[in-house]
Amino acid sequence: MKVDVKTLEGDEMTGHAATQPIGSAMRIAPGFVATTRDERAGVETTIEARYSKERNRYVITTIINRAIRADASDYRMRHTAPQAILQTAIPRCITVKLEDGPDERWLTVADLTSGDGRLIPPWMAAAVVKRGVKEERWDVVELIYGTAALADQSPVKLVAFELGVPERTAQDWIRTARNAGRLQGLTANVGRPLSD
Repeated sequence: MKVDVKTLEGDEMTGHAATQPIGSAMRIAPGFVATTRDERAGVETTIEARYSKERNRYVITTIINRAIRADASDYRMRHTAPQAILQTAIPRCITVKLEDGPDERWLTVADLTSGDGRLIPPWMAAAVVKRGVKEERWDVVELIYGTAALADQSPVKLVAFELGVPERTAQDWIRTARNAGRLQGLTANVGRPLSD
């Protein structure tokens, strides 16, 4: 799915828009507008989402469907997939620094992806699962966990998938990263709706 992501002000989403610190080493954009076009169905869908401190994730505040052809699918106009748009857009709204130093720039999670449907490149996953690697592992677990939690996905499943480890290992690594202070302000509530 191709998604165009912009800031709430309508500018192109870049690492500079991620101004809000979250976790121990990430910054996120306070909100975004994401648009995707389904040419076959003739429907364009735009969502607006804002970060909610109370819910510890991005919350969709607006959904707009628009026909882009006269013969647009009525069904697709009524049944959109805003969660898929949200999950595709969020990696462009999260930034991290891979190294410390005055010249090191903030990279978006999308900058790290290799185009094969994964958040982190294979070389990074292979490096952090090695025995004895701790600090770097917790950095990557925080990045994956944060991306999942902000999109209201299962962090355990995403950590397991991205790092190629069993879910039980992913749970243990998440617990250890949290105990090390790496997941401050990040919680996942998948399957447990928060009361409004």
